[in-house]
Order: sequence, then C-alpha cells, then structure tokens
Amino acid sequence: MKKSHPLLMAIALALATLPNLLLAANAKEPIQPIKAAKPVNPALVELGKKLYFDPRLSKSGFISCNSCHNLSMGGTDNLKTSIGHNWFQGPINAPTVLNSSLNLAQFWDGRAADLKAQAGGPIANPGEMAFTHELTVDVLQSIPQYVAEFKKSFGSEKVTIDEVTTAIAAFEETLVTPNARFDKWLQGDKKALSATELTGYQLFKNSGCTGCHNGVAVGGNSFQKFGLVQPYATKNPAVGRFAVTGKDSDRFNFKVPTLRNVELTYPYFHDGEAATLTQAVDTMGRLQLGKKFTDEENASIVAFLKTLTGDQPTFKLPQLPPSSDKTPRPQPFSK
Repeated sequence: MKKSHPLLMAIALALATLPNLLLAANAKEPIQPIKAAKPVNPALVELGKKLYFDPRLSKSGFISCNSCHNLSMGGTDNLKTSIGHNWFQGPINAPTVLNSSLNLAQFWDGRAADLKAQAGGPIANPGEMAFTHELTVDVLQSIPQYVAEFKKSFGSEKVTIDEVTTAIAAFEETLVTPNARFDKWLQGDKKALSATELTGYQLFKNSGCTGCHNGVAVGGNSFQKFGLVQPYATKNPAVGRFAVTGKDSDRFNFKVPTLRNVELTYPYFHDGEAATLTQAVDTMGRLQLGKKFTDEENASIVAFLKTLTGDQPTFKLPQLPPSSDKTPRPQPFSK
C-alpha cells in the first residue's frame, strides 16, 4: 500500500481541524450565536399564541399583543411611541418582543422580572389595552374552546390570569431568531460577511460598543445610563430605572436594547427619536463613547448591524376560538 506524503498528510490534517479552530477563535468573541427554540409544551405554546393575537383581551376588542409587537415588523410597531386604547399615544417606544426571553428584565426600566410578569401589564394599562385582569378571565372563561385548552395545559377548567400570562410567556419564549449571517460567521463560515461588514464589526468592537452590546442578544443584559459622555436632549418624560428604584443614581438608566434584527425595529431609543440606524450610530458614538464616527465608519457599522437579522418567526396565524352568547361585549373607542 502506497504511503501518503508527510506534507500532504499535514495539509489534510490542518484542513480537517480548521473548522474547529475557527469555532474556538470565534468562541472568544463578545457576541454568541442564538440557538433555535425547543418548546417543551407545544400545547401551552399554541394556547399562548392564540392569546397573543386575540384582541378580546382588550377593552375595545381591537388591540392585541401583536398590535404593538407585530411579528411581521420585527416584533415592534415601527412607531416613535405606541398607540393604545382610544388612540392614546403612549410615552415610550415599544421594545421588540423577538429574543425578549434573553433579557435580564422586561420594559425599558426593567420593572417586570420576566416575560410572565410583563404579559399582564399591557392588558390592564389604561393607555394600552385598557382592560382588567378580572374581565380578561371572564371573557376567556366564557369561551368553551379556551376553557378546554386551558384544561389541557393546566389541568383545570378554571381560568386564572396567572395561567393567561404563563401561556403568553411560553409562546414569546419561542420567538428567537437564529441563523443570522453574523451567527454563521461566528460558527465558522468565513464567507458569511463581506469585507465592509467585517470592518464594521471590528469598529463596533474596538470602539467599545460591545461593552454594553454583547452576549447572545447583543444587549438586553444590563442597565446603562443614556447620555454617559454628553447628556441626551429629549422631551420624553421617561426617567428609566429611577422610576422603579427611586435611586437618583438610576436616573436615565435604561435597559440596553438588543441589537438582534435591529434593521427592522426602527425608530430607535426609548423615545423613538432616531429614525435610522445611521442616526442611531452617530448619536451612540457621541453620547456614549465620546467618538464622532466618519460617514464611512458609520456606514460600515450599519452594514455589520444588518448582519444580525435572523430567521423571523414563521407560522400560520391561529384560528381564534369563537365567542359564546355569554362572552362580554367589548367597549369600542369613545369619540
């Protein structure tokens, strides 16, 4: 049997180990790839999906969770601040629901510890869905198909708001967006990014952006002061974490937003004042880093940020259970 040439064997060995070496090198990066969701209770997720899209959880019968966190629009509504019950314009920009399970807390000020705690807030908020938890339960309890689905998931025909928020959270936990081009690059595909996008990532990293925008969600894991080097000029009344803790040191500290799918979630910041990624990058450079990016640098960073767009949720819209004669009627908007 003919022996292989030592040099050829060495080359073959190097090529065989190259993918592992690339993965090991990328494992040291400040950003990690997202893994696909693996639901442990599909029936609960399906129930949560129906509740997420059901406008009967609102006073008017017109507003659902998807109204402000639209899954066809990056999990947000692309408005500066969201519109709620009776056309009330809210005080803050709607954060994306995509990958929200990766956040250390929910809402810009972190007042909800997790998705379950967050899910009940908008239902009872007079400026959002404007219902009550009691009436929500009454509506769902009056719909036989919902009663059967709650029994299947929780073992009881008695619907509770705790079960409602548990189901919605279970659905939202599936709304992760893997397979972004940047993730593929992290996993060893060196052709996944262009030279401009790689330059943008190096600028993003070397300028200090990854000090806050890191981890699987590229953010969402800390609270930081907005306007660190220069104060942020805004008329928006939100004061950030201060509203929760009452500590003056938390004034204007906001949860760092995820940058996953950021090209889809415009406008930016808690007040929605940055209409484009170009404007957002410029503002963040000046206010948080004390750095004025050139037009070319800004464009390369924006190019990198667009590589963070992953697979968007794809599923058939749920067929909502029909109301019964006992279902309370919604109260339409007043003039």
